[in-house]
Amino acid sequence: MGGGRSVTGGQLAFTLELGASKPPFSPSALAGRVSPCPPKARERTAEGSRAPRAGRQLAARSAMDLHLFDYSEPGNFSDSSWPCNGSDCLVVDTVLCPNMPNKSVLLYTLSFIYIFIFVTGMIANSVVVWANIQAKTTGYDTHCYILNLAIADLWVVVTIPVWVVSLMQHNQWPMGELTCKITHLIFSINLFGSIFFLTCMSVDRYFSIAYFAGTSSRRKKVVRRVVCALVWLLAFCVSLPDTYYLKTVTSASNNETYCRSFYPEHSVKEWLISMELISVVLGFAIPFCIIAVFYCLLARAIAASGDQEKQSSRKIIFSYVVVFLVCWLPYHVVVLLDIFSILHYIPFTCQLENFIFTALHVTQCLSLVHCCVNPVLYSFISRNYRYELMKAFIFKYSAKTGLTKLIDASRVSETEYSALEQNTK
Repeated sequence: MGGGRSVTGGQLAFTLELGASKPPFSPSALAGRVSPCPPKARERTAEGSRAPRAGRQLAARSAMDLHLFDYSEPGNFSDSSWPCNGSDCLVVDTVLCPNMPNKSVLLYTLSFIYIFIFVTGMIANSVVVWANIQAKTTGYDTHCYILNLAIADLWVVVTIPVWVVSLMQHNQWPMGELTCKITHLIFSINLFGSIFFLTCMSVDRYFSIAYFAGTSSRRKKVVRRVVCALVWLLAFCVSLPDTYYLKTVTSASNNETYCRSFYPEHSVKEWLISMELISVVLGFAIPFCIIAVFYCLLARAIAASGDQEKQSSRKIIFSYVVVFLVCWLPYHVVVLLDIFSILHYIPFTCQLENFIFTALHVTQCLSLVHCCVNPVLYSFISRNYRYELMKAFIFKYSAKTGLTKLIDASRVSETEYSALEQNTK
């Protein structure tokens, strides 16, 4: 936020963080900004005032109440409550914004939506993982990526109940610092991993058709496993810095605890903006460009092949690009808006703060819908995958059709599956 926006009088410092506090899944966005505090100052809560910007966490961190410190009064401030003291603290002018209307309604509504995403994502991705593990053969090229994608999405939705607990307590974090770090690390690694696997899948599908159709499947399988390992490593490296700076902080006035990132004191703004840009560039801009380019090339290659059966897959390919864009573009646009606000390219207003608070929560919720859509787009829509799923489920467990008595599940051919599919239409 920086000083000089609006002075309420006196030499005051406050805990309003630089910029809007963000959702947990942008690496820096976990992040609260460092809370400025004076040494030995008496902490007072500004009744009826709240920094709406704090709220950038799914559940982990939104804004604390605006706390004012008056240097003229004797202090009972506990330095142990805040990770800054003495000359390390940043003194800034204050601005008071009224409480955001209907904030509780927003947070509780989003909590129910997150629960729906959790249940749907758990079921869909668990089915994909189970079917891939049960399948004795992997007749489709991107099996390795689909399995890892489902695992990543599954771990993302596993963390949602933790965020919901925090969200329903207005982003307080009662679960301790270790849980704060572990939950954020799991969430961030798997969210980045999910995006990276989608990106790798688009490249792999194009090159498999255009250049490596005749390459041995064993060699391609080895390459894909190496790529998957590198993707997990990259996701871990991208997620580690923000997790390292995560801390739990307790307000001395009301004993409320929050989980937020405290970057190095003398470069808070630089760290914050850098982490947000990493989120936008690595989490959206580069992956989307790669996905869009290679799926367009794939659609062109399919059109050139003249295979009428493959023409219908062009619509599916188009849906890959559109769904990724719809789920992720709104969130990253809001993050960029927040960066412009931090850099003072956009004049500060309380209306802007309220808008960013609301927009971040809504768009982050939209982005997590991707974890539910991925199993449908990349697994259930594919005939090859439905074939594997039928082997794993129907032919193994269905007694109604009687097919299990005639055909061994592990030996069902795709031709037999296609015939069965035609008969059921």
